[in-house]
Amino acid sequence: MCPSYIALHGYTGDGGRIGAAGLPADYRHLTAANSPAREGQAYNYKMLDAYAATFKRQFDEDYRIRSFYLYSEEPGTGKTTTAAALLNEYLTAHYIGSLQRGITPLERPAYFLDVNAWQKDFNAFNRPRVPEETAQPAAARFYRVMTIAMKVPFLVADDIGVREASQAFRADLHVIMDERASNGLPTVYTSNIPMVETLQLFDARIADRIRDMCQELPFEGKSKRGRR
Repeated sequence: MCPSYIALHGYTGDGGRIGAAGLPADYRHLTAANSPAREGQAYNYKMLDAYAATFKRQFDEDYRIRSFYLYSEEPGTGKTTTAAALLNEYLTAHYIGSLQRGITPLERPAYFLDVNAWQKDFNAFNRPRVPEETAQPAAARFYRVMTIAMKVPFLVADDIGVREASQAFRADLHVIMDERASNGLPTVYTSNIPMVETLQLFDARIADRIRDMCQELPFEGKSKRGRR
């Protein structure tokens, strides 16, 4: 019955601000301290601990929180787990910092954008002969997520390296990145391609937007999926 826990998680653990952030259930109680990726990525977590410490400065209009690009060719090295933990750290810093300043915390200060799931909705209403009862809900979800991702103070863009994407889909993705970069909004990207190869997937403008105020962090090692 802790009011702060309810504000973040809701009464049943699937609501509150963490539910509004769109985090998958497996990631909703992650922190930088308890992340299962921490042991295998000790060097990276030293850097990310320092990064998470900057989240308390989100209330300082003169300070810009930078972005991170978490990369590894091998799946299952902890990129998404780490990004989700950072999102939870930002949410907590926002909630506590708002209360300390006597202001109402935002209902959605952070959001988890699953780029693959978002692309599936795009495909669902852009394929020929898709039934209207399928296309309309998919289009509504797609544009709702797009609007959130453009404006939310902190975004995780998971699996940004979508290789099989149409120019139209990439154009919408570019709108998100352009809007965020133009407004100095921090984004944590995860990808299976290095940052330099984003030029092969996106035009030069979106690649530049991803690199702007963004530090690349490679995740080494083999897949640890299935091990908790």
